[in-house]
Amino acid sequence: MLEEAVLLPDEWEAVKLCDADGLKQEEAARKMGISQPTLQRTLARARGKIAQALVEGKAIRIEEQ
Repeated sequence: MLEEAVLLPDEWEAVKLCDADGLKQEEAARKMGISQPTLQRTLARARGKIAQALVEGKAIRIEEQ
């Protein structure tokens, strides 16, 4: 069984909005109802988990709300 990197719902949403949908952080933060600095921290956490999963061959699991 693979080890997992677990993305929380807010981390997944931040990645989706900024990286997949191409929104600017200010716009993504507005959609999520959070401040831009909070979005930036959330996005950094999520990207770190994704990078770790890729480098270490871990599965990525997205937590449900």
